[in-house]
Amino acid sequence: MKIMKFGGTSVGKPERMHQVAQLITKTDESKIVVLSALSGTTNSLVGISDLLAANDKQGAKAAIDKLEAHYRDFVLLLSNTEDGRKKANAIVSEHFEFLNIILRISFSEALNKDILAQGELLSTKLFCVFLEEQSIAHVFLPALDFMTIDANGEPQLADIKEKLTDILKSFEGTKLFITQGYICRNAKGEVDNLKRGGSDYTASLVAAAIQATVCEIWTDIDGMHNNDPRVVDKTLPIKQISFDEAAELAYFGAKILHPTCIWPAQQTNVPVKLLNTMQPEAEGTVITEEAGSIGVKAVAAKDGIIAIRIKSSRMLLAYGFLRKIFEVFEKYRTSIDVVTTSEVAVSVTIDTDTFLKEIVEELEQFGSVEVDNNQTIISVVGNEIAKTDHVLQQFFTAIADVPVRMVSYGGSHHNITILVPSDYKIKTLQLLNKGLFGL
Repeated sequence: MKIMKFGGTSVGKPERMHQVAQLITKTDESKIVVLSALSGTTNSLVGISDLLAANDKQGAKAAIDKLEAHYRDFVLLLSNTEDGRKKANAIVSEHFEFLNIILRISFSEALNKDILAQGELLSTKLFCVFLEEQSIAHVFLPALDFMTIDANGEPQLADIKEKLTDILKSFEGTKLFITQGYICRNAKGEVDNLKRGGSDYTASLVAAAIQATVCEIWTDIDGMHNNDPRVVDKTLPIKQISFDEAAELAYFGAKILHPTCIWPAQQTNVPVKLLNTMQPEAEGTVITEEAGSIGVKAVAAKDGIIAIRIKSSRMLLAYGFLRKIFEVFEKYRTSIDVVTTSEVAVSVTIDTDTFLKEIVEELEQFGSVEVDNNQTIISVVGNEIAKTDHVLQQFFTAIADVPVRMVSYGGSHHNITILVPSDYKIKTLQLLNKGLFGL
């Protein structure tokens, strides 16, 4: 059995849902199809939730009505029969009735999670109506019946496997299952989610739980590219990449794949394929344990980075200094991306300012603290890159005119990472594309 996950752009228009139906019925292999919300829906639901949190009921009502109108138009083009449209519109009515009811309820974080779940619930139910209309045999598989997270927000893979295995056994002989990405239940049994981009995570977790033959992630681009095609003119898809390389690229900014997606597949050695819904004939990218080749594979950029530098003469030969620094970030549950040290200073980067004020205040007990906002991490990734001849020379020659704030090299065999002001991001990506790939 294989997993096929389709993102928001892949189901964002009725004709694309029609295309997805064709893709999932091309082969007779058993499959679980994971769907995201229609493109733009989650952003709209976040906006509605924010308006409710601000007690702007009138604004929330207007946003709900606008989103409902979009879904009514969607249904008109999705279904080809009056009966299909009637069933689809009933689904839309059910979910927007819920959104209108919450206008009369006190806002809470639990209610926020219920609001955000509506997108995936709508997309999967509407897709199932279309499959039924096309006489395509399938089973609707609610993610809330098996996808769970613990009190720390971490997926419970053993429980997911047990629940999902039991459910699938009760549908022996069924070839096609439709389920939701992103949504889950938390330790309290409440509706929750796997955070933004979590549909990739759902697909990978399901693939790991059932030991799938492959986990296919279908998006609107033909695989993982060697650079960001949105800002670099000439980029190329990567044919094969290892789990480790893909994890580095996803974490450091490659948008095609959610960073969390790699771990479950890697643990169970399930290959991941990145494919293009709009160009299904394209090879895409396959991610496996084997890298396929050595050397530089790709460049990725991660925006919204904050650099923090702690300088203190007390650091010299001070036992436990780094531990104390890291404990501050641990206390505020803030992850560090890049670390560099010298005899008298430590520089780190973070990607959120949620507890920045508190973190800086506590760090000041150790020395002077400098904060640089609007930074970008640029990471060059490749198998055994640290052992590849001339890579460092090519790298730094290419970016000779770029003001580099930090450099990290040697912590991994697979990457070279620098920090630059965000204003230099595009220039740096373009220079590296020419210097490393000759494009």
